[in-house]
Amino acid sequence: MKPRIALIAHDKKKDDMIALAAEYREFLGRCTLTATGTTGGRLNNELGLDVTRMHSGPLGGDLQIGAHLVNGEIDCVIFLRDPMTPQPHEPDINALVRACDVHNIPCATNVSSARLVLSRLMELS
Repeated sequence: MKPRIALIAHDKKKDDMIALAAEYREFLGRCTLTATGTTGGRLNNELGLDVTRMHSGPLGGDLQIGAHLVNGEIDCVIFLRDPMTPQPHEPDINALVRACDVHNIPCATNVSSARLVLSRLMELS
């Protein structure tokens, strides 16, 4: 079964997400990808990845991904968060991370942990 990965990045982390996805492009191309709106658009337009796009995070995209996660449709979340900038939808972000914890879903919140998770998923698939 193909790994089902959710990709989310705050505005100041979107370039980091593109660089990370470029690094793992071949592997990610074999996965089922879901992303919030702008991040998904960039992954598709800049890297040619097939991504199911949800709404942008502030418009409920984090919650949409959380619903897929709770329904058993997401195996891992890569969420490059910007810890230095307040987010207007912080409760949604916390709910998504909490859902990962409750459902025992790996959630990488920075590039280093994302590399570890993606490398391990590559080994397993």
